Amino acid sequence: MSVNIEFADRLKELPPYLFVEIDKARREAVAQGRDVINLGIGDPDYPTPAHIVEAMKKAVEDGGNHHYALDAGLPALRQEIARWFQGRFNVALDSDTEIYPLIGSKEGLAHLPLGVINPKNKVALTDPAYPAYRPSILFAGGKIVSVPLKAGNDFLPDVAKIEKINGLKMIVVNYPNNPTASVATREFYQGLVDLARSKGFVIVSDMAYSEVYFDNQKPVSILEIEGAKEVAVEFHSFSKTYYMTGWRIGWACGNPTLIAALGKVKTNFDSGIFQAIQVAAITALKSPPLVAEEMRALYQERRDLVINGLRNIGWKITPPKAAYYVWAKIPKGFSTSMETAKAFLDKADIVVTPGNGFGEAGEGYIRMALTVPKERLHEAVERLKKVL
Repeated sequence: MSVNIEFADRLKELPPYLFVEIDKARREAVAQGRDVINLGIGDPDYPTPAHIVEAMKKAVEDGGNHHYALDAGLPALRQEIARWFQGRFNVALDSDTEIYPLIGSKEGLAHLPLGVINPKNKVALTDPAYPAYRPSILFAGGKIVSVPLKAGNDFLPDVAKIEKINGLKMIVVNYPNNPTASVATREFYQGLVDLARSKGFVIVSDMAYSEVYFDNQKPVSILEIEGAKEVAVEFHSFSKTYYMTGWRIGWACGNPTLIAALGKVKTNFDSGIFQAIQVAAITALKSPPLVAEEMRALYQERRDLVINGLRNIGWKITPPKAAYYVWAKIPKGFSTSMETAKAFLDKADIVVTPGNGFGEAGEGYIRMALTVPKERLHEAVERLKKVL
């Protein structure tokens, strides 16, 4: 007799993960022998800098790094994160109580709600938003309240509307933003922090794209705001700054109680980050400024190529201020974001992400990643001429 094994209800309630579905469509097209330009997933196309790889090689050969890692990470890594943060944002962090290394910031964002959210607690989530936030909130039993992001407000939440949400326990914000590529202002953060302190809710800030910015306009950390440490925790990543997406390492920092809650969840779920990767991460943080500057120059060149090219064929697009995405209203002649994405793949062999995959408010937009060489971006623009 066969046993009827089913997914748990919590899994049945989730839609298919957006980027897995996009990659499935890409692979099917490639299998047909088509020359596909993938602008769908934001995975940097450059290798990790050589000095970081060399540090990893040496660390791997050190037998002292082969045992279980400390749950809270190497003290030297936490201290280097604190030094980097002080230099970048002029914010002092206690390396023992206000920093916690992660197996990628996505992992930490998934685990934090389990430490601070009880069933039926209200959690405000922007719409559109990075799709991975929603499952982590639902798995913790939280009730999601959508906060729309609108172009007229530079894709920032309306703090006045957040104030009207009764019984709010947490809000998740992400700036520089994925998918809209917008940035948060100091004034927005100040208003949100003041509201959180008065209403007693927690702020989760995902700042994975902190160093991917354009025109020398550095994004602000929420922890720069007076009083933020009373209510906020912020997540950072090595993935984008140092081309380390596959290495899986990041950190959380901020309010010590929130850090402790995250740490307690993690001690029950994993055994820390492979120490050799932590050693390499220390080297990454010590990188000369030129490493990040060259990364930004690379993406700015690509951004300008795409924006100017698409404008020349009549598609009006606002240039992104940060992150490596172009968030664009669908062109004239198309009615939905999914129809647009399908047409781009079918008629131009170009993969883009439909905006409705990030939430209902993302309908009418598509997202294009700048993580392919400029020659391929130029080719993409030329192909789109025929579609548009």
